[in-house]
Amino acid sequence: MKKLHLFDSVKKEKTLFEPISKNDVKVYVCGPTVYDDAHLGHARSAIAFDLLHRVLKANNYNVTMTKNFTDIDDKIIKKMNETNQSLEEVTNYYINSYKSDMRKLNILDNTLEPKATQNLDVMIEMIEDLKQKDIAYTISNGIYFDTSKDKDYGNISHRASDENSQARVETNSEKRNSKDFALWKFPKDEKEVAYEAPFGRGRPGWHIECSAMINKHLAYKNSEFAIDIHGGGADLLFPHHENEAAQTRCSSKQHLAKYWLHNGFVNIDGEKMSKSLGNSFFLKDILNSYFGEVVRYYLLSAHYRADFNFNEEDLISSKKRLDKIYRVKKRVYGLGASTVNKEFKHSILEALNDDLNTSKAISIVDEMISKANDTLDKEPKNKSFKKELVANFEFINDTLGVAASDAFKYFQFGISKEQIENIEQLIYKRDEAKKNKDFETADKIREELTNMSISIMDTPNGVVWEKL
Repeated sequence: MKKLHLFDSVKKEKTLFEPISKNDVKVYVCGPTVYDDAHLGHARSAIAFDLLHRVLKANNYNVTMTKNFTDIDDKIIKKMNETNQSLEEVTNYYINSYKSDMRKLNILDNTLEPKATQNLDVMIEMIEDLKQKDIAYTISNGIYFDTSKDKDYGNISHRASDENSQARVETNSEKRNSKDFALWKFPKDEKEVAYEAPFGRGRPGWHIECSAMINKHLAYKNSEFAIDIHGGGADLLFPHHENEAAQTRCSSKQHLAKYWLHNGFVNIDGEKMSKSLGNSFFLKDILNSYFGEVVRYYLLSAHYRADFNFNEEDLISSKKRLDKIYRVKKRVYGLGASTVNKEFKHSILEALNDDLNTSKAISIVDEMISKANDTLDKEPKNKSFKKELVANFEFINDTLGVAASDAFKYFQFGISKEQIENIEQLIYKRDEAKKNKDFETADKIREELTNMSISIMDTPNGVVWEKL
């Protein structure tokens, strides 16, 4: 079988993945700044790197998956002022909201989820080290990294500046170089959130957080590279990842990551998603209308590096594709799994090992579903085939993170709690009527459910139902 190949954003080519340690892989993905609800961009990144997580596991690697939470930032301070809430109240609320959304998207749990505010010690230590080396210097509003002291600055993004990113590089006439960036920010006033440090009260800059937390929680100590894979959205390549890499090179003398992976943007109706455009589609709103796996399946339909054009028409089409998977899953309801079909497993892994080629993997699933329906129509009592299908579904979940749910509950999405209670009460009454051999009442209840667009099926495991 083809070994795992990934597109490295720095080398700008697809390359064979060879971990630093034989069986262990350390991955760090830049997580959200927790001042607002998650949007489609967060979902795209989370699903892309969850896919990577699953594919690494399918290749029998032990994965340490790390995603941080930036829980101190200008935007968070702004939200605190707007809501009169404490830092912890704001950030805990949005961390919990983010995690809730991720569970609905069937994102695997991360191994580590460090928060910036809980790792200030190592950030201060790294800044102190850079100051002693005269790579960091102090001006009136904070401590800055001198980019001219790093001869390799620009090697990650292949640019030392970018006019489109300059809004994220602070302008200050006191800086030695225009592209120098803040490591530590002094408070603007006494009320602003600040932490004690040998070089003055303040708070960390954005870039130092990731470098320091990687060094503390993940870094291989006797390696050229600190970690195996660093990931994030394409918008983070410059300046964020460039600056992270510079800090680590100058402090620990290591390259930050052996491989760099970046997922593409999400566009809505052709426009790049951004707060300034006012089209930042909140994930919670979509998840109120669509089952989480439907959103996941849709976002997986395009290659993770490609920009994604989101529109509801295509989301609905994607749902119909996923519906077909769940209709076959209904046909094998209640059976245990045997062994996944070897050819199917091999084909899926071949596709995903080619830089996470989900389009090809999904087409292989479509083909399997089509053949499964034909076989089940011809051989409805073929139990060994049905058990193999159950194993295939488990493998689809293991690798793609879809087809994980109960097939009947999947088709119940969007029905209110009160409606579900009413439906299940009617099913109970029908069951009681059948036990009492009152088949006329049982038939009337079935008819009543049908008029409510509810289909029921009697199985050896009890009655199951779905919305038509």
